[in-house]
Amino acid sequence: MYAVVQVRGVVNTRRDIKETLKMLRLHHINHCVIVPETPEYLGMIRKAKDFVAFGEVDAATLATILTTRGRLTGNKPLTEEYVKSATSYGSIEEFASALVNGEVRMKDVPELKPVLRMHPPRKGYKTTKRTYTQGGALGYYGTEINDLLIKMR
Repeated sequence: MYAVVQVRGVVNTRRDIKETLKMLRLHHINHCVIVPETPEYLGMIRKAKDFVAFGEVDAATLATILTTRGRLTGNKPLTEEYVKSATSYGSIEEFASALVNGEVRMKDVPELKPVLRMHPPRKGYKTTKRTYTQGGALGYYGTEINDLLIKMR
């Protein structure tokens, strides 16, 4: 699973990139979505690489951000009790590990919002004009996206 976080705004951006971000359900800065590692999603992510940070998320980090930032309809927080009652998983950690392994998708939990509204990262982004390999905050992070997500929880 990839975690995709919008880092830059879309003012004065080409229409096809705006539409790609819309298809990824990224409408605001610091919003995060969890998408499967399919060629279709990877193509969309690569098209929007100059506006997002992305990488492979692990189960522990995903469980943490689902606990802190996961929301149900009506802006209710995602709780262990709801996960137990609405799914066959006993906890958010079990659900997160199944999600990372590709056994389940976010939309399999009824009323779970697909977008995680993250807090801006503590200590801020390095720079939003360069890629991660150049010392910035954009593009492919690999497994180091987990550090960014923990800073944004």
